[in-house]
Amino acid sequence: MLDKEIRECCKCLRLSQNLAEQAQITEGENHQEFLLKLLQEEIEHRKTARIDKLISKAGFYTIKTFNGFKFDEISLPPSVTPEYLKGLKFCETKTNIIMYGNVGTGKTHLSIALGMEACKKGIETRFYRTAALVNRLSEAKKEGTLSSFMKKIMKAELIICDEWGYVPLDITGAQLLFELISEFYEQRTLIINTNIEFSRWINVFYDKDMTAAILDRVLHHCHLLLFSRGE
Repeated sequence: MLDKEIRECCKCLRLSQNLAEQAQITEGENHQEFLLKLLQEEIEHRKTARIDKLISKAGFYTIKTFNGFKFDEISLPPSVTPEYLKGLKFCETKTNIIMYGNVGTGKTHLSIALGMEACKKGIETRFYRTAALVNRLSEAKKEGTLSSFMKKIMKAELIICDEWGYVPLDITGAQLLFELISEFYEQRTLIINTNIEFSRWINVFYDKDMTAAILDRVLHHCHLLLFSRGE
């Protein structure tokens, strides 16, 4: 009977049912200690639930962490260390990360691991295969929902674009991606994974001026990570 009433109180106060469940197993030497432990458990429960929600919304197609990941074959800039990356210091300064190297060198693994760490720190993150992102932008434009879709993306603080340049874009797709990158500039942190050297980005975006403008925005505040292991 009491359990039902506690659950009703939790519902009225918009507290999770987890609180009612924990009330049955939590012990304390006095009422205050009991209440404190119960509230601490609720705080941890909400924190975990928020992280799980952020990871789900991020769109990772697989889950990767830093467990077993080695930086041995990655050339980092002098100011960048594995600890700096894991601490997500680059997100604080809205500094972009470009991961360049052959297929199968660990770019996707590292970017997802960084995205997972971001979610754990409460940073809203989005992960996209670049071609799929451009397709969604194109569909939204055709449907007249481009503005609302862009607003949804802009809610994220960290955006990861995987397989950048793997699939050539049409003119409209290139223009939409340029518009999105322009919106990110100095407002969001962007991680790009690519095996296309900068001089060949014009083969992806076609237009020389637009390619130069994209490079300017992406590289202005940027760390370049070179993945040297072969395919």
